[in-house]
Amino acid sequence: MIAASLFIVAAIVTLLTLSDVEKYSTEIGEVRDVALADGSTMHMNGNTVAEVRLTEHGRRVRILKGEASFDVAKDKSRPFDVEAHSAVIRAVGTAFNVRMRPSMVELTVTEGVVQVRSGQTAPERVGAGAGAVIRPRTVALTQLDKGCIEQRLAWRDKMVDFNGETVDQAVAEFNRYREQPILIGDTRVSSLRIGGRFGTTDSNAFLGALQLSLPVKAVTGEDGSIMLLYKDTLAGG
Repeated sequence: MIAASLFIVAAIVTLLTLSDVEKYSTEIGEVRDVALADGSTMHMNGNTVAEVRLTEHGRRVRILKGEASFDVAKDKSRPFDVEAHSAVIRAVGTAFNVRMRPSMVELTVTEGVVQVRSGQTAPERVGAGAGAVIRPRTVALTQLDKGCIEQRLAWRDKMVDFNGETVDQAVAEFNRYREQPILIGDTRVSSLRIGGRFGTTDSNAFLGALQLSLPVKAVTGEDGSIMLLYKDTLAGG
């Protein structure tokens, strides 16, 4: 009987703890700004899921997948923590971007200073104009020029910005905003390089630029996917 009562009490406490967690998500290609109750703003890229918990003692955001940037309202009594994979990024009043990748977290700081740690690593301070590559047991700091920062934040304007990236990298970026993927059907296409600025939902402009400037042909499949082929693999190419 006592054990049962303790179980019920524990369940009630758990429910009360979880009840103040707000969950936000975006669809593929959607960009959403979320005004948080503390005065901060969370900007969410497409296909992103995040949980937010604000209490009297702290502010915590957990990114489950995707990418988000934050304009954090100053409140020294309540640190603002963002969790992504093993990374914990702490700020009081600052602006920064967090992108989850398959094997690491990419941090970009645009204003103020944040403190970042991963697992049991010692905290590292990252200031405006710098970033970090965060893996389960390491935090590698990086200096970023203005062009790199603008490129990383282009999604806020629903744009993707390429400056000599490989087609493989560019396709991976564009596929974040498509229901049906762009596929590379010839390894020679992968290492070609592309530059330009394109709308995240304007695949046609991107594909047009590829075919105009590179020996690439885009073939549309019945399911809406796009296959990129090297032109000499086509009849008459």
